[in-house]
Amino acid sequence: MREFKWGILAPGNIANKFAQGLAVIPGAVSWAVGSRDLARAREFAGKYGFHKAYGSYEELAGDKDVDAIYISTPHPFHEEAVLLCLSHGKPVLCEKPFAANRAQGERMVALAREKNLFLMEAMWTRFLPSTRKAMALIEEGAIGKVRHVSADFGFRTEVRPSGRLFDPALAGGSLLDVGVYNLAFCSMVFGRQPDRLQSHLTLGETGVDEVATALLNYRGGGSAFVMSAIRVNTAHEAVIYGEEGSIRLPAYWHGQTVLLDNRDGHQEFQLPFEASGFQFQAMEVMACLEKGLSESPLMPLDETLAIAGTMDRIRFDNQLRYPFEEEGTV
Repeated sequence: MREFKWGILAPGNIANKFAQGLAVIPGAVSWAVGSRDLARAREFAGKYGFHKAYGSYEELAGDKDVDAIYISTPHPFHEEAVLLCLSHGKPVLCEKPFAANRAQGERMVALAREKNLFLMEAMWTRFLPSTRKAMALIEEGAIGKVRHVSADFGFRTEVRPSGRLFDPALAGGSLLDVGVYNLAFCSMVFGRQPDRLQSHLTLGETGVDEVATALLNYRGGGSAFVMSAIRVNTAHEAVIYGEEGSIRLPAYWHGQTVLLDNRDGHQEFQLPFEASGFQFQAMEVMACLEKGLSESPLMPLDETLAIAGTMDRIRFDNQLRYPFEEEGTV
């Protein structure tokens, strides 16, 4: 594969993991970083060996040598950044959650399709070797027909009203920050969104959801239970139950182990990887662009929008809207 020059827009915490992933991809070049703070861009570029540092997002988007841009701003600002990059003709990998609501996501997807440019949500867990192995086992019939999935992702952090996680104006709370992992996992396994949904949000003192739970039901007999939290530690585990066995993924959102129990007994698969694990989604982008694709078949845009719609539904059913949302936003 030819050299592929990556740009990073907004060198925040999660961008460090992406940069670490790029470093282990053959052919990937850490090319340019864009920040609204030039000193910050230069510091990040020096730390990870990027060739260029820009003091604005516009300069990064306008760099003619950049092959694709990874966007890691806080999610309420994804739309603005994605539209900027697409308007400059750049393929985009946008950090999850793709947008703060489906309406934002639809505008992003519409421009990408209008310009026939690649766009993908950076749901990095989907591309991990452990996740791909679990899906291969399902497709092989190792556990028979899937009937139920459970997935949780919760951690305990102290309340900081000025922090991103606890600020409604920044779409804080557990659902968009980590609950999206659970919903995307269920979407991957069942191949669609639930037909019926029951949910509950526990709102904290700042007005964001500190715990989110949902029971998902699928036509044909499938179901799922998901839980996310920012004030409660959970197991961080996903389990897929089939009619003839089960697949368990410990620490599933960054895991390296798959446990299979079925009629043949117990099997354990170890699937280690280098660096942060963020490299696999970047490799998917590079492979898709090499093939001339404008979307990833493993993380298609229609599915990303459908997941955003499910998160909207959970919030709206529980009367949770962010300050920047108008009544009726879908």
